[in-house]
Amino acid sequence: MFSIKDSFKTNDTALSRIHKDDENLLQMLYQIFGTYYEDNCADELRHDPVLSAVPGKEALASQPTLSRFFNRMDDDTLRPFDGIMRQLRRRVYSIRMPEFVLFDIDTTLLPTYGKQEGEGFNFHYQAHGYHPLLCYDGLTGDLLRAWLRDGTDYCSKDSAAFMAPLIAEYRENYPGIQLYARGDSGFATPELYDLFEDNGVKYAIRLKINSTLLRLAQDEDEALAEATRFNMIDYAVTYGEFYYQASSWRAPRRVVFKIEKPYNQMTHMYTFIVTNMEELGHWQVIDYYCNRGRMENFIGESKQGFDFAAVSSRSKTVNANRLQLHALAYNIFNWFRRLALPKHMAKNLVDTVRLKLLKVAVRVVHTGRYVKFKLCSSFPYKEEVFETFRNIWSLEVQLE
Repeated sequence: MFSIKDSFKTNDTALSRIHKDDENLLQMLYQIFGTYYEDNCADELRHDPVLSAVPGKEALASQPTLSRFFNRMDDDTLRPFDGIMRQLRRRVYSIRMPEFVLFDIDTTLLPTYGKQEGEGFNFHYQAHGYHPLLCYDGLTGDLLRAWLRDGTDYCSKDSAAFMAPLIAEYRENYPGIQLYARGDSGFATPELYDLFEDNGVKYAIRLKINSTLLRLAQDEDEALAEATRFNMIDYAVTYGEFYYQASSWRAPRRVVFKIEKPYNQMTHMYTFIVTNMEELGHWQVIDYYCNRGRMENFIGESKQGFDFAAVSSRSKTVNANRLQLHALAYNIFNWFRRLALPKHMAKNLVDTVRLKLLKVAVRVVHTGRYVKFKLCSSFPYKEEVFETFRNIWSLEVQLE
């Protein structure tokens, strides 16, 4: 049976410790759930009656203990994080197996301060920081994979290597799930196209505009200009497609395009999408791609609700481990929100759930056999609390 205790260990040279690695990991997860992101918060929380009761400890680890715990993390602890995520994903899918998974690939900036290893000036964001690769499930919001990179790395750098293990996992463990993928023009790279096509992944990736694409769409562009010659006010749009092969591509690929004349403008806007989804029409491919705007919501929730920017160590490797820890917390909460919360709360942001269900006043009562958390009788969300527990008890999880 899978357990974090057996799966996560650092290269610790100490013969014995009061606070084990797996306990420190769980403590940090609980702290992130409660918005206590910093190591320093541990000193104030050591004897918190709720946080110490959940792991069954008399006292939690202090700030120096947690800081040493993070400093012990290295490349060897990054692999267990991947394994923990895969095992937990398998448990979640045993409860509710998805029919489709949509790989939404994107990047973001995690700000840095001072001379941190790997930090750099990113011209797209016009700021210093790290530039991690992120892949979410565009249908559920699950963070499928996160990879910390140098701040100067371009979007598509190592993107195929980043996606390959994830695709292999789904092909091996969930062969019945149809895989889809989306990405903006930063991921318009033949390595990704080849990877997706060789593994049966349906994709739509935006292309950067160039003179060849504009020439191939010229007929539709001129037709739109002619159709709006006497009406420069109203919005107008046209769609089309052609087959195109760039010099670095192994074969011609379908390119769908959209040309828009915005309201009250004379200039045209162009969108070119390369895709292997032959079953979809022009506007369907465009709509499918444009729905990737949800990614910004997922990234915003990750950074604001789970502090993905907590990359404060001088070591890039330690920061990579910190990112994996916060990604794990994000996923655990996202699964909790989807599988356990009442339906009317399933789309609430994490801060709303914290306010209503997690960070509430209780009375902790210790008896001979139990630790009881007693809510106030006038607590406005007690029915939601009871329903959440009923939903958890009704989950049928495959543990083996």
